[in-house]
Amino acid sequence: MIAGKAEVAFAGHRIRRKILLSLVLGSAIPLLVLTYALYAQIVPLLHPVDHRLLIVGLQVLIILVGLVMAAGGYVIWDVTTAVARMAEFISTSKQFEALNGRRDEIGVLMSSFSRMLTTIEAQAAEINSFAARLDHAYKELEASNSRLKEFSFKDDVTGLYNRRFFLVRLEEEVNRCRRFNHPVSVVLLDLDGYKVINDELGHAAGDETLRQVAQLLLKHSRGINVICRYGGDEFAVLLVETSKGGARLYADRIRQVLATHPFPHGRQVTASFGVASLPEDVTPVTEDLIGAADDALYAAKRGGKNRVEGYEAHFEHKAPESRERVY
Repeated sequence: MIAGKAEVAFAGHRIRRKILLSLVLGSAIPLLVLTYALYAQIVPLLHPVDHRLLIVGLQVLIILVGLVMAAGGYVIWDVTTAVARMAEFISTSKQFEALNGRRDEIGVLMSSFSRMLTTIEAQAAEINSFAARLDHAYKELEASNSRLKEFSFKDDVTGLYNRRFFLVRLEEEVNRCRRFNHPVSVVLLDLDGYKVINDELGHAAGDETLRQVAQLLLKHSRGINVICRYGGDEFAVLLVETSKGGARLYADRIRQVLATHPFPHGRQVTASFGVASLPEDVTPVTEDLIGAADDALYAAKRGGKNRVEGYEAHFEHKAPESRERVY
């Protein structure tokens, strides 16, 4: 900003110097040449007695021309001064106000220019105010959209992400595995005996059980893992950058935590786990990975509950809705 003001002031002074130089070259020097030519070449040829009036007339003419040129020079000097001051008005507002107070043509011009600047500044202030209000409204809208998105992706009972969000994130990780061959695992867990708790102790106790399971999953999982309530008493965990061996260790640790946790209703809560991974188990397709983890969960249920099963190629794949789970 300071450099810009210096450049404007320098440009004003440069214009002033050029105008003064053109005044000297165009008027003062020709007058001096004319005076020299008259007194050096013409006056000596005239008789001093006979042409006294002519000589006096030439002198008077030269003096008048000089006065006229001086008056013109003053006007030009005044204009150049105005130009220089106008160039400096950005950094010296008092000088600009002094020009604005003049009553001649320059004063009128400066007054008009001052009013125009005042109008522009007022409009700029209004535009800035409108831009600030617009930015505030945009931020509020963005926050509202974020809250709506959060609500649409959260489960009401547990506060975990829901199946919709889980599938979106899983699709992203499957695509990343397809491009870069990075490992990704899915753990599905289903609570054992949850229906009995719900039937005998009521839905409030059942919901509290789900909430406590959700808190345990959050507490014993990494921040980059995606944990969701997949449906009913079933939970799903997306383990990013985790191989099948790491996923089995994670599932077994969660199994032990659940089995030893003292729930408020006093009953033991266990879960069965199914683990499937990319690229070890199936092709990098979202549906295939979910299906493989579900097959492993089904095998864990059939094998006696409270256990972890990893996907094996010999598992018979069935659609989840056609499966009868052992609760």
